[in-house]
Amino acid sequence: MAACTPVTAEIIERDDGYIATGSEPGLYFREYKDWSPLERRAIAYANGRVLDIGCGAGRHSLYLQRKGFVVTSIDRSPGAIKVCKLRGVKNALVRSVSQLDKFKPASFDTILMFGNNFGLFASAKGVRTILKKMSRITSESGRIIAAIRNPYMTRDENHLQYHQLNKRRGRMGGQIRMRVRFEKSIGPWFDYLLVSPEELQSLLVDTDWRVERFIDGKKVSYVAVLVKNRSRLSPSKRGGQQSQQQS
Repeated sequence: MAACTPVTAEIIERDDGYIATGSEPGLYFREYKDWSPLERRAIAYANGRVLDIGCGAGRHSLYLQRKGFVVTSIDRSPGAIKVCKLRGVKNALVRSVSQLDKFKPASFDTILMFGNNFGLFASAKGVRTILKKMSRITSESGRIIAAIRNPYMTRDENHLQYHQLNKRRGRMGGQIRMRVRFEKSIGPWFDYLLVSPEELQSLLVDTDWRVERFIDGKKVSYVAVLVKNRSRLSPSKRGGQQSQQQS
């Protein structure tokens, strides 16, 4: 009998003891033709200079590079960035979402957060803190394309009970405390934020951003395209961004 290649996947462990399998490694290497229809629709909204946050193995960055976009790819994992460079990503950096202030003002026109990477905002406070950084490093016409998962579209009692536990702890229902295991490796605990479209709208109140459109907004997995709320940008800020773009 011929030997079979084992199929492996990451293991997600939640702080209430719930265990689930995550994505298979092959997902991070898929070519455009094998992407989900949602991803293929959403990537069409990218324009200008792109920052790919949580780039993984670089599949979205590589696609945009081939289309002629100037892309900067970041991931907190040195291993992921090493893989990106080996696969041909031109500008890949080991950098977390909390380190966005290392970029110069108005450096990007599009911020890409695929792979449900909206979760990297971690909490309601994190959304406001990081959105401020994103406003600074994007042009006046900047946009964020964020893939999100709606945690409430479930009937699983394990998840419903966790939502209630979170609310008792003063957290958002879909604010997950989790860690990732793969083979013998165990990562640190971290927060990961899942929100409904309605919660997202509320989180954006009094920020520099607004929802331009939802893609598949009534499904479990959806994409939000956020653009600058120009009425909140002061004349000096708008002028500063314009001069940055012209320099």
